[in-house]
Amino acid sequence: RYEPNWGSLDARPLPAWFDEAKFGVFIHWGVFSVPSFGSEWFWWYWQKEKREPYVKFMEANYPPGFSYEDFGPLFTAEFFDPNQWADILKASGAKYVVLTSKHHEGFTLWGSKYSWNWNAVDVGPKRDLVAELATSVRNRTDLHFGLYHSLFEWFNPLFLEDVTNVFKTRKFPTSKSLPELYEIVTKYQPEIIWSDGNGNAPDTYWNSTGFLAWLYNDSPVRDTVVTNDRWGVGSICTHGGFYTCSDRYNPGHLLPHKWENCMTIDRRSWGYRRNANLDDYLTIEDLVKQLVETVSCGGNLLMNIGPTHDGRIAVVFEERLRQMGAWLKVNGEAIYGTKPWRAQNDTVAPDVWYTFSPKEGKVNAIFLNWPVSGTLELGEPQAKLGETQVELVGYKELLKWVALGEKGIIIALPQLTPKQLPCQWGWTLQLTDIN
Repeated sequence: RYEPNWGSLDARPLPAWFDEAKFGVFIHWGVFSVPSFGSEWFWWYWQKEKREPYVKFMEANYPPGFSYEDFGPLFTAEFFDPNQWADILKASGAKYVVLTSKHHEGFTLWGSKYSWNWNAVDVGPKRDLVAELATSVRNRTDLHFGLYHSLFEWFNPLFLEDVTNVFKTRKFPTSKSLPELYEIVTKYQPEIIWSDGNGNAPDTYWNSTGFLAWLYNDSPVRDTVVTNDRWGVGSICTHGGFYTCSDRYNPGHLLPHKWENCMTIDRRSWGYRRNANLDDYLTIEDLVKQLVETVSCGGNLLMNIGPTHDGRIAVVFEERLRQMGAWLKVNGEAIYGTKPWRAQNDTVAPDVWYTFSPKEGKVNAIFLNWPVSGTLELGEPQAKLGETQVELVGYKELLKWVALGEKGIIIALPQLTPKQLPCQWGWTLQLTDIN
């Protein structure tokens, strides 16, 4: 049994499914999707920091005295079709999904008895959005279902009282935050608890170790659940399950601990923004590059979309998800279930990243740019004459190659028309029998 201290909790092995999955989709959805302006931090930027664009936006578009709470009933979700979402998630090639059950605004997407009249069953959609998505994902896909949960809430009076008392009192975690965590685990059995928002309080204030000990010992998901590292000041990149270290974290080198790169398709926001421009969205080339770099260095990619207040996955997000799925359909064997190789990227060729498929004993070299010369020179592999074989994934015939001394290989790529290419944005060479 795990003890409620970091020494004991950090010794728990991460359930194997998480490392094998490699790719997940993050969904930021909540009351902030109603103004859908600027950022999911809308309430904070408007009311607390009084940032000019937010103040002007409200003055120009809403009556005087309009409060953030007044956005609640406007979070309507009338087009939310959980089956359609599940089908899009499945088509993306993702192996897990993480939904924001509650962001820093405190609004819960389920009918929490600890969030009276500030939840999706009492206000707005009048639906349990967490339950609906969980059911559809489980019925229609093989994705693991996870939930994001914010520990703190910007403007909750109980939290603000604890802040005033320099966290010597613990009214908020005992009456709100912790009961919610137990509630979502018991009710929805998520296989990921993606914690966030420590409110500058230590993990002792949140009783994070107590909750995690229960989660790992006695909860209904004790054998399969994975957690991240955001459990109070000082825990990030140090304690918990997998490390996130920071938003959009992509170190570009191998880390000794399992980690995740959580990032957004919209460069500027996690929540939906009506005022986003096309060039604010990462292209599929950008996203494939992020995935390949992340997996080569031992990480998972958690790619975020922000649905609209009425429950739609905007077509630009749907397109990116389906494009990623199309790419993974061809190149998935170089991603899923792989391990980092001895080199993460090539020393000679730019934009070539390696993974290793242990079952097949193959080294995968994923190259993001098709060379004009028609040949690809790699500095890392050590080829063996008469033994090494080189394949282009999605192309039938073996490729010709020449070894370059002790280390290095030149590979002749097939001459293909754009229509004949296995895919459009990054290709995989599989090398067998190399040192």
